[in-house]
Amino acid sequence: MSAKIFTSVIPLLALLPLTSSASSWVDVSNQYTNKQIQIASQFQPEMASSIGITEVDTQCSNITAAQNKKFIASLKSSKKRLQQALKTETLMPVRQDLNIIIDDIDQAIATDYLDNKYMLPWVDVPLIIFSGVSALLDEQMPNARKQAAMARLACYVGKAGQPALTEQAKNLFETALTNKNLIGPTKEEVSQALARTDTLINGLQQLFDDNKFSKADDNMLLLKKQIEDYRQWAEKTVIPNTRDDFRLPPEIYALKLKTVGIDIAPELLIERAKASYMITKANMQALAPLVAKKFDLPSDDYRDVIKELKKVSLANEKIEPYYHEINKKLEHMISEHHVVDLPKRDMLMRLATEAEAAGSPAPHMVPPPFIGNTGEQGQFILTTGNPALSGDAAYDDFNFNAVAYTLSAHEGRPGHELQFSVMLEQGVSLARVYYAFNSVNVEGWALYAEAEMLPYLPIEAQLIALQHRLLRNARAMLDPMLNLGLTSKDNAYTLLRNEVVLSKAATKQEVDRYTMRMPGQAGSYFYGLTKLLEIRAEVEIALGDKFDRLAFNNFVLKQGLIPPKLMAEAVNKHFLAKD
Repeated sequence: MSAKIFTSVIPLLALLPLTSSASSWVDVSNQYTNKQIQIASQFQPEMASSIGITEVDTQCSNITAAQNKKFIASLKSSKKRLQQALKTETLMPVRQDLNIIIDDIDQAIATDYLDNKYMLPWVDVPLIIFSGVSALLDEQMPNARKQAAMARLACYVGKAGQPALTEQAKNLFETALTNKNLIGPTKEEVSQALARTDTLINGLQQLFDDNKFSKADDNMLLLKKQIEDYRQWAEKTVIPNTRDDFRLPPEIYALKLKTVGIDIAPELLIERAKASYMITKANMQALAPLVAKKFDLPSDDYRDVIKELKKVSLANEKIEPYYHEINKKLEHMISEHHVVDLPKRDMLMRLATEAEAAGSPAPHMVPPPFIGNTGEQGQFILTTGNPALSGDAAYDDFNFNAVAYTLSAHEGRPGHELQFSVMLEQGVSLARVYYAFNSVNVEGWALYAEAEMLPYLPIEAQLIALQHRLLRNARAMLDPMLNLGLTSKDNAYTLLRNEVVLSKAATKQEVDRYTMRMPGQAGSYFYGLTKLLEIRAEVEIALGDKFDRLAFNNFVLKQGLIPPKLMAEAVNKHFLAKD
């Protein structure tokens, strides 16, 4: 790979008022960050591509133990270099960014150590390949990057000087089997991964066909054979070494909480979430009779009202146009009530393909590349479940009228889409885009955005907004309770199904999230929101009737994805200080 240091083309504007010029501290910070990105690019080309480094588009990950050892050694060397820089750098925001990168390095090293100590290295190869190739075939990508997808595919199947990814994964797992102290992945996790392989590979084939890239046909045929062989191997070798108990070793779970940004004990998180859960339920029940009266419903219990609202579902062909209409209504509300400044351009939103839904079952935001951006935007990807599914496997959680407001506020504007747009268009240091990118820092704003819009929504949409807040409260309770052995999966299913009023499919997806897909992550939404609300409350108390919501929200967005402690510091020293 080229040894060049990649330079961002993001316009570098002021984040904080400093005595020296704004561009000087951002430029200095980016020099450090670019060096770290360069190192990571050698070992994580898919990640590098996703942030806009085109030089590695044709490359793919090498997951051998030897390569991983080199990666950890490079991280340790980087940490020493950054610690040395802390001794001489005087600009506060640069020092903050250096510490952000060092924290990320520490978490990566700790994760590697604990995984090697406790876990058999199971790798979901089909998902890695689908994600790595499909990202380059996105419709916004220039043709040169789309063409690179064929070279990356060739790399995955073993035609670029390294073994096929399937063979690397098999060797990695089988070698680790000699250590009888290691525990395997959950049986359900592996079974689900194997069951969706055809969906992912067929989705990849469709993307190549849509782009008329027939040169990929031979490698796609080879990939399909390799994946089928991999699936048979996993059934024979991995499944017998899986575990039924989903709980992770306590050290690993504690680290997972830390890596998503939760810096309090899980017991305290549970305690806070329980109180918020009960308050939110009470607010929902207070609002439900008004919704029942508006629609002449037979029951005013919030659970029954939500079930009735879900019956006003949208036909598949009408979902996307309806969401676009709601997005426009939200933008009008944002401007009318001076919530936050909006970009002049339209946001992008589309339905997920079946393969995308298999890979990431929840609605989500795909950030734009921040390096070398040529006009690409973030995209709100709406997942409504597989339209072919029926009965208990069907979702009714995202395809009815009342849900579109709060879901769009979260994923679109003023939520994630605006969050990433501001970072791209107004400029932040690269450390605050990538190395501070954890769930607390990202999701806290999105939930805050939901809360900002709630007063202006139709009352039925307000009820669903509270339902979504109830879900985030439940997540912050259930994830740690399950992983600490304080409750059972059956109790979690019952609460989510009966009290939060999710479909059976969404309930299953949620519990899978807590127990095998992303243990520890689910509580980050609630925690991120509470930390941002704490900052907002302090500012309102300090300023009284001089508080300017528009100015505050704009200021928060311009800071990038910094941790709550740094956000509080920026607000106290620079937002409050100006008054």
